[in-house]
Parts: sequence; structure tokens; C-alpha cells
Amino acid sequence: MDPVFNTGLEEGSARSVYLPAMVAAIGGLLFGFDTAVINGAIVFIKQQFGLSDSQTEIAASSLLLGCVVGASVAALTSDRFGRKRVLLAAATLFTLSAIASALPRDLIEFEVARLVGGVAIGIASTLSPLYIAEISPAQKRGLLVSLNQLAIVTGILLSYSVNYLLGGAGPANWRWMFASAAVPSIAFFLTLLFIPESPRWLMQKGREQEAKQFLAQIVGPQAASGEIEAIRAAISEESGNLLDPAFRKALIVAILIALFSQFTGINTIIYYGSIVFLEHVPHQTAITALWANVIIGAINFVATVAGMLLIDRSGRKSLLMTAFGGMALSLVAVSAAIHFQASGVIVLIFILTYVACFAVGVGTGTWVLMSEICPTRVRGRAMSVATVFLWCGTLWVTLTFLSLVNLFTAAGVFILYAIVSIAAFLFVWRGVPETKGRTLEEIEKFWLSQRSSLG
Repeated sequence: MDPVFNTGLEEGSARSVYLPAMVAAIGGLLFGFDTAVINGAIVFIKQQFGLSDSQTEIAASSLLLGCVVGASVAALTSDRFGRKRVLLAAATLFTLSAIASALPRDLIEFEVARLVGGVAIGIASTLSPLYIAEISPAQKRGLLVSLNQLAIVTGILLSYSVNYLLGGAGPANWRWMFASAAVPSIAFFLTLLFIPESPRWLMQKGREQEAKQFLAQIVGPQAASGEIEAIRAAISEESGNLLDPAFRKALIVAILIALFSQFTGINTIIYYGSIVFLEHVPHQTAITALWANVIIGAINFVATVAGMLLIDRSGRKSLLMTAFGGMALSLVAVSAAIHFQASGVIVLIFILTYVACFAVGVGTGTWVLMSEICPTRVRGRAMSVATVFLWCGTLWVTLTFLSLVNLFTAAGVFILYAIVSIAAFLFVWRGVPETKGRTLEEIEKFWLSQRSSLG
């Protein structure tokens, strides 16, 4: 029997929301795979092309520049053409990039291919959680949007596993690492053809009957009528101005959460984990570094599942505060372990606690908050702006990590990230409202109630 959502009025089929949410989350899987595959491949690319540290940073960051571009265009294009059509375009770019990244003859060709993949990631990282948020009932939204984060860490774990399995496949091993992403990219495109458009986007375009039909499948016909009225009222009250004083604070919260999620240094592990182990931990080889990545990816996955189970129970705010606090303590421990030349096992244990804290609260909470905290008419643009800032933060961290290590040592850089984690904890404590259990329209009304204090 099909699982149901109990709305208090009539019951709708859970399958009608879970299946499109899972399809949209494949974009997250490709996001995770394409961003993390560089971790293992970069060791071999650096050797084959004889890259310096600055060239290695550029090779790792070319994808991220594309992510900024993709996130920048996602809002405009999805508001005009719909979430589904733009995700289909992203799936096409994912496929082209996977193939092109496996065939470069020099560093420039590689960077161009990765930049194209970055555009796809920027689009998917904006629209996959946005689409899921817009189709989800309030009581299940945290869990369902977290499916996207689960897919991201699944992609990361999958890429680490592929890297490890191909580690001994010879000089062309890194080419196969990138080419393997073509399979899920094609699957993403094909499955997207069968999911419906976002009901909130349909309402913006005057296609009320289609929106009501989809909502009726999710929550039942009577509850769907109520949701249609709430969406219509929200759209009619909104100015559509992203900088409207009533919603400015919501946008600032989304942007700062996005930046803190990156400035706490998680992608130094995701992108440079192999180099950290090879160059800053005693007695490591390329294969042991790749194996450490697999363990990190597995812990990332398990902790994300825990975060998904907790986010609709504990709430976004408490989970984020716990995560940032745990990350700060873990980063201090990582710094001390590297400084005192502790064994690889000790360093790995502290890195695992750091990654687990991130995955439980920040990995899940960031995308959920960004997808739900801004109002309907500007949500696409607001999500895009916040995601652009997120990718700019990722780009900055990735472009500067190796250079900062040369300036301050690896131990000093991780202390810097610990300080940022403490600042993030304080910001969430003082500046982030709890959104657990609220409909998207209720969250919007909260910001409207703050209008007088926003100026």
C-alpha cells in the first residue's frame, strides 16, 4: 500500500512527492561526484602535467568558477523556463563535461571541460534543493530537502571509491575517474523527463490547474485547495524585489550561512584530502591516501543520514549550532595532531569527527535553510544568490588553501578554520530563526512581521 501524508483533512500519496524528490536529488549526486573526484585524480594529474602548487590550485578550482556561473544563471533561467527544463540542461552539461574531462591533452583543455561541469553543478546545486522544497509538505520538507545532501555525500563516497579502485590502473587512471560520471549524468537526464514541474512555479505562471492536480496527489484534494490559496496570497503580496526590506534579512541569513559552510574549511578535505595526507602526515602513499578518502566518504554518508533523521525533530538551528561547535573542537585537534606529527590514524580520527559534525548539521542544515527561508516569488533568485556566494566561498578556500599552508603551515590553517567555526556558531545562535515545521508561506509571514525592525 502506498505510504501517505496525514494532513488532518485528506490523505495524499507519499510516492507522488518522494519519487520526483529522489530524481531531483540525482543532481546532488552528480554535484558530489564531480566536485570530489578531483581529490584522488589531482595526485596523478599533478604528476602527469608537472603542476606547481599554484597550477594545482587552478586545476582544482576551474570547476568552481563554473559553479559560480551556473548558480548565477540558475535563478533567471528557472524563473523563466521552469525548474525542470533548466535541470535537463544541467544534465546535458554534466554528460558533456564527464566525457571532455577524460580526454584533455593539456591543462587548458582540462580546465575548460571542468568549467562546463561546474556550470552544471552550479545549476543543480541551486535548483535541486529548491525544487524539492517547493514540492514538499511542511512536515516532511527538512527530510526531503536533505535527500539532496544525502545524494551529494553519496556522490562523494562513490567518487572516492572509484578513485581507489582505479588508483592502480596506470597513467590514464584519472581519465577513467572523470569518464565514469557520464553514466549517472545520462540517468539524470532520462529520469527528469518523467517528473512534474514545481507547483509554486506553475502558480506564478498562471497554470493553477496543473499545480492543484500535483498538490492533490501529495496532500489530498481538500488540503491542496488550501495550499493553492496560501500560495496565491503569498504571490499577490510579494513585490518581487529581492532587496525588499521585508525580505532583506532572510537573504542575508541565507548568504551568511552559505559562506560559513565553506569558510569553515570542509572542502580542503573534499578537494585536497589526498595531498594533506601525502604531504603533512608521516609515512603515507598515494594508495593509503585514497583509502583514507574512502573512509572519510563513508563517515560523511553515515553522518548525513543521521542529520536527515534529526533535522525535522531537533530543528535546523540547534543542529547547526551543535555542528559548528563540534567542528571547531575537531579542527583544533586536527591542527595539534599535524603540528606534533601524530600518526596517520590519529589525524584521520580527528578529521573524521570534523567531517561527521559538518555532515550532521551544516551539510544538511545549510541547503534546507537556503531553500526555504525566502518567499515564493523571489525564492529562485534568492536561492541563486546564496548559492553564488556559497560557490564563491568554495572557490576562495580552494584557491588559497595550498598557499596558506605555505605561509602558516597546515596546522595554522586548520586553527584559522576553527576560529571561523566559532564565529558561525555565534551567528546561528543570535541571527537564525527556527523554521522547523513551518510552511513556506508561514516562514514568509514571519519575515513580514519583522518589516518594522528592518527599515
